[in-house]
Amino acid sequence: MRFHASTLFAIAAVAVGCRGPVAADVVEPDYTVRPGVEIATILDATSGDSLTLYGPNGDRLLTLIADDFGQAHFAYVPDEHITIDTRNGAQVPIVDGHVLKQGAGYEIVNDATGETSGLFEVMGGEFTGDPRIFDNQPLEGTQVSLLGDLPPGSDVQDGFQYIRTRDGPLLSVMVRFPDTAVYGDGPYPTVMEYSGYSPSNPEHADSGSLIANALGFATVGVNMRGTGCSGGVVDVFNRAQHADGYDAVEVIARQDWALNNKIGMVGLSYPGISQLFVASTAPPSLAAVVPLSTIADPWQMQWPGGVYNKGFTAQWLDQRESQAEVNGISWVVAQIELGDSLCEGNVQLSTQNVDFEPFFHGLEFRPRDADDRDLNQLVEQIDAPVFLGGAFQDEQTGALFGSMLDRFYGSPNSKFMLYNGLHADGYGPEVVYRWYEFLEFYVAGRIPRLNAAMRLFGGDEFGAAYGVDGLGFEEDRFTQFADDEYASALALYQAESPVRVLFEVGAGHEVPKAPVSVFHAEFDVWPPLESDPVQWSLDANGTLVEGSASVLGVDRWRFDAEAGDHTFFGPTGYQTMALNWDIDWTNFAEGDQVSYVTAPFEQIAVLTGPGIANLWVRSPVDDVTVQVTLTEIRPDGNELLLQSGWLRLGHGGAEDAGALRLTRSFGKADYHPLPLNEWVEVQVEIPSLAHAMRPGSSLRMAVSTPGRNHGTWEFESPEYDSVPTFEVGRGGAHASTLTLATLPGLDVPTEGPDCGSYRGQPCRVYVPVTNVVGAE
Repeated sequence: MRFHASTLFAIAAVAVGCRGPVAADVVEPDYTVRPGVEIATILDATSGDSLTLYGPNGDRLLTLIADDFGQAHFAYVPDEHITIDTRNGAQVPIVDGHVLKQGAGYEIVNDATGETSGLFEVMGGEFTGDPRIFDNQPLEGTQVSLLGDLPPGSDVQDGFQYIRTRDGPLLSVMVRFPDTAVYGDGPYPTVMEYSGYSPSNPEHADSGSLIANALGFATVGVNMRGTGCSGGVVDVFNRAQHADGYDAVEVIARQDWALNNKIGMVGLSYPGISQLFVASTAPPSLAAVVPLSTIADPWQMQWPGGVYNKGFTAQWLDQRESQAEVNGISWVVAQIELGDSLCEGNVQLSTQNVDFEPFFHGLEFRPRDADDRDLNQLVEQIDAPVFLGGAFQDEQTGALFGSMLDRFYGSPNSKFMLYNGLHADGYGPEVVYRWYEFLEFYVAGRIPRLNAAMRLFGGDEFGAAYGVDGLGFEEDRFTQFADDEYASALALYQAESPVRVLFEVGAGHEVPKAPVSVFHAEFDVWPPLESDPVQWSLDANGTLVEGSASVLGVDRWRFDAEAGDHTFFGPTGYQTMALNWDIDWTNFAEGDQVSYVTAPFEQIAVLTGPGIANLWVRSPVDDVTVQVTLTEIRPDGNELLLQSGWLRLGHGGAEDAGALRLTRSFGKADYHPLPLNEWVEVQVEIPSLAHAMRPGSSLRMAVSTPGRNHGTWEFESPEYDSVPTFEVGRGGAHASTLTLATLPGLDVPTEGPDCGSYRGQPCRVYVPVTNVVGAE
């Protein structure tokens, strides 16, 4: 966050100084320095000690006052030296700073006593040590039934233990073996679920582990450092977290119960995202990963298009912080009450945790170190097979993941399953069966044959979770091969198109909104190479026409100060697994948006994103945020939500990344306030989608203040002295356009689903909009 002296309780400005070479008669410290991956942690100091970090060139970087437990944690370094009292919860500013960089020659000195740590090295993310550190860490497990229950008389604590990482912190883990009555004795194909939620909770498995156990896999739930009972200081997707995942993979793969001494990873959302970070470090023993409902760039998740997401993302960060605190989560308290002294000692370090929400709220511009956490770039380093699943209308993590799916250059044996739907739909049977196949091929090393007991009972269990009776699994697809023909079956599997898109999920079952699709299509890459771009122009009378606009003009919309506070949920609010959400998708007031509608389609057209809205905008203020929303206007008079994109217009400069994608730095140096009352051309990227338009339906594009059109994302707007009105150009020198792609040749059912059956896509009665016309 920005550094404001008034917000840091006890801070002393100190002149920047340098320290010469370490003298031969240095004073040995009473404290312990634990260097790690882009971090250094102080333990066992005296509360109130002033501890100064010096860089390899002798520059004084940062002084921290040790907390009440004698702890201090160096992870971020300001551009200019400051002193921060960590006893008061003060934070190091990162807007004008950077992460602690890899390198030798660092030193920490107690300013009062002269005690010095001596020179030490801060690690980088790449593992360069002796792999034998992963040996001799035996892990025990406990058996669970097909439904995840413990056998009578067994002790859940038998599977709870710790893994030691390369820099010392212990990570809490929980090991569960599949039902021996169904799957026999080990060794078992093994997967890890890794997150800052509660994967190592001995009393309750997280969903990915629960499903994998039922499918016949041993599972290891691993809590990230600083979460659960794990040691260390929690951060969000930092390189220490990536490295810990590497270490955990290597330790788990060395267990005698891990089949082939290779493991996979599973999980949705946080434990889905973490897989991609871990896989980017290329652990030698990682066989495959199954990331579901992921993000791409964490900064853009918090600041989509440079607009602050004060809804789900801010709330998620706040929850991560609160759960990482002492007494922050009940099962951790229970472990400590059972006498787990390691857990008790580990959570003590939570006093050094970052106050995430204000920390990231302060990152108004994308910092230069964000590339180290940007999956758009890191997925290029992955060499393990990947099965990635995601919903275009994901109400939590959004659809920005679609921009990176053609960048898994080092992972040729990857699969992508995309669909309309909800955040949790990666755990629907239609998707689960496909990632089960994937794990069987790449982790178990065998032909996928779903166990009869799982096929019999599993559908009912999934149905109960989704509130639908009669859900089941796809039939086994490789029954023509004998067990010893694995190589032939794998070759056939690998020859299949890697991208599978499910259309109209929610309408493929007799129960509306059940997680079942109507039809699917397969492609070699996403965005598809075979798509044809179509450009529409904003025209008079709220029309959207192919080709050029027929009438030059200007339309106006007014700033809506309340829009950012509204999602599309009603009074009941957001219920993750509810079959029928309580929807209150509100319209913008007349004059608060501009709207453009195509003529009714005359034939079936499958629209895909990403797309680009190229807008000419004129504004009386220099800071403007916009939302571009696409909807389908149906012949029955209803309107179906398709997708939205956002942009803070000062970030207007963009480079063409191909396939209707844009790249921006979002950096401070590249941000330019809008010139007042002058025309400015900006491009708003609309994230991925896939939607079939049938004859009689029209496509609508609306431009407005961000808000109202998302499930959990709420948006922070600029503050104005009075309500401004903005203008968008039509035709001529200020022609504004929308470009999407269409997919030819797909076999689309003639009759479309009811508007209310699509998962993740609210439907409402369409209210036509009359645009307010301005003067050129």
